Amino acid sequence: MKTVLLFLIFLFGSHVVIAADFDHQHSVYADVLKENVGWTRDGVASEVNYALLKSNPKTLEQYAEQLSGVKRDTFDGWTKNQQLAFLINAYNAYTLQLIVEHYPLASIKDIGSFWQSPWKQSFFILLGKDMSLDELEHEIIRAPNRYNEPRIHFAVNCASIGCPALRPEPFTADQLKQQLEDSTKRFLRDTTRNRYRDGEFQVSAIFKWYRQDFEQGWLGFNNLRDFFLRYADAMSLTQPQREQLSYAQAKYTFLPYDWSLNSSAEK
Repeated sequence: MKTVLLFLIFLFGSHVVIAADFDHQHSVYADVLKENVGWTRDGVASEVNYALLKSNPKTLEQYAEQLSGVKRDTFDGWTKNQQLAFLINAYNAYTLQLIVEHYPLASIKDIGSFWQSPWKQSFFILLGKDMSLDELEHEIIRAPNRYNEPRIHFAVNCASIGCPALRPEPFTADQLKQQLEDSTKRFLRDTTRNRYRDGEFQVSAIFKWYRQDFEQGWLGFNNLRDFFLRYADAMSLTQPQREQLSYAQAKYTFLPYDWSLNSSAEK
């Protein structure tokens, strides 16, 4: 085996990527996040220093090459946690690349055109095919009967203030459940995006757009009420508010989404 490996390196040069040896700690991406992303507002949101990232994009480009080097049959041989961590990190890393390519800008929605949103542009290769962010999220991460994990909506990041925070660390298979749970609680704790006020639950539009994901049996939950009750402590709900939820007396309104760029003040 060692002889074959040496031959491959000699034949293809030092840039050869052996997909079977993919780094599931996502160490290169960890360096990108550590250098350019930080928590803000007591840990319920994060900001990205896009100016700094644009000035030194090589590490992010290296990670993108690692992602693109993974073949579909290799991916299929991984555990579900390895797959999902890989897909979430890929979505977030390619979003960073998209922003950096067009930076400076005020919003991700400034990219693209009336006919083609930034999420529909096929600008990267993943699992052997040209792909867009929409394809990655909706056709792979959210594919029916694949992962059935609604908490991914608090993990994938759309580079916007209204979006759940981009963690300053990669998702990894061995920490995935804890990271998803932590990201969910951080988002629900943010009273600018989720709160009980004036006799109703005012929550992020995420719960309107992806309501079906929270009602398809995850942990036996078939409605938003059960999901919010699970996280009542994170939302700081009082006992009367919890009772309203329990007896299906709660009224929901969905807050406007802030598409402003999640950029730090540093320029």
